[in-house]
Amino acid sequence: MTQAQRRQRILKLALPIIGGMTSQNVLNLVDTAMVGVLGDTSLAGVGLGGFANFLLSAFVLGLGAGVQAMAARRVGQGDIHIAAVPLNGGLLLALGAAVPWSICLVALAPHYFPWLTSDPQVLAEGVPYLQARLVAMTALSMNYAFRGFWNAVDKSMLYMRTLIVMHASNIVLNWVFIFGNLGAPELGSLGAGIASSVSTFVGVGSYFLLGMRHARSSGFLRGIPDRRTIRTMVRLAVPAGAQQFFFAAGMTVFMGIVARVGTRELAAAKVLVDLILVGVLPGLGFGLAAASLVGQALGRGEPEDAKRWGYDVVRIAIATVFILALPAAIGPQWILRVFLHDPATLELARLPMRLVAIFLAFDVAGVVLMNALIGAGDTRRAMLVGTSLQWLLFLPVAYVVGPLFQLGLTAIFIANIVYRQLQSIVFLGIWKRGAWTQVKV
Repeated sequence: MTQAQRRQRILKLALPIIGGMTSQNVLNLVDTAMVGVLGDTSLAGVGLGGFANFLLSAFVLGLGAGVQAMAARRVGQGDIHIAAVPLNGGLLLALGAAVPWSICLVALAPHYFPWLTSDPQVLAEGVPYLQARLVAMTALSMNYAFRGFWNAVDKSMLYMRTLIVMHASNIVLNWVFIFGNLGAPELGSLGAGIASSVSTFVGVGSYFLLGMRHARSSGFLRGIPDRRTIRTMVRLAVPAGAQQFFFAAGMTVFMGIVARVGTRELAAAKVLVDLILVGVLPGLGFGLAAASLVGQALGRGEPEDAKRWGYDVVRIAIATVFILALPAAIGPQWILRVFLHDPATLELARLPMRLVAIFLAFDVAGVVLMNALIGAGDTRRAMLVGTSLQWLLFLPVAYVVGPLFQLGLTAIFIANIVYRQLQSIVFLGIWKRGAWTQVKV
């Protein structure tokens, strides 16, 4: 391929994924804006509940990485007729793991949620919201398995279409259940949780219909995967799930650290993290595209081409995220005013947002290459790097500059910036060395 053809290949695969990620960001921001009308306490409760849901669901979400790595290799090897077999395995594992886990977590939520905050008003908002979200854990894990498959077989447009349907339904259901429209009870933050869960089940239904139409020839729902396929999937999914878990746990601890500084700081941090994801998740979209391109190249037996795909995607991702982050770097207050209605809370968030936006473009280099490593099947190394830097560097520093020395929200987010830049540098070094090309899938 010429360089222009490679760019076209990347964009053809990545743009639908980014479109889906963008719709996901829009959903998060709409949720934040709708709940923000209820006040800082509701916003803080939903913020902690959302991170707790991500944390508690993280292990089963690793199934998507296993499905994508295995399906992409089969595409590269020319075995498209069995590319959906890993998806079948992922759906079975989701049922076996997520159903009992979610039942336990819903029942125990009032007992473990107070570990995150002692504010009784935040607890009253956050516990019911979290319970509503946890009901959809099985559907969420299945969605991730389908996402990995569609990306692996170059049908990311189907993933984008389903996300748009999910998010459109979520916005409507938020309007109905948060504010009590169309005769529904006014449920506040609980209504936001119910809306999110129902829309997740809508996504699963859509994915199954699309699977019957577009993946039957690849083995979708045609028999149970053999023992070797299940073992390989578990080997790939467990480190990916552990990485997701420790990242989510770290973000939850991070929100807990901010909560110790103050409820106003927690509300500002919730909005900041949602807005940061507007820039980072398109980078994740490029990373998922890189995972498929790298996996397919390795399936063809072309490790140097796989390495080149990683670098090509990084260059395009950096340029894209730089453009996206520019408005936030120039005028953060214009964006923050949509979500924060207390002038003091808005002022707290203004400088941290500007600083994060300035450094966001290089941050996505690490996001892309971490996902490329996962696509190559090197899920263990990706997990070790991401987890160790977050837990051994960032979180201790955030605690010192936050609750211990009371240096404020800006100092906490500066620590986050340093950690993310260092992570990008480490992943670039791993990619250059190329040991990941020897991983067997």
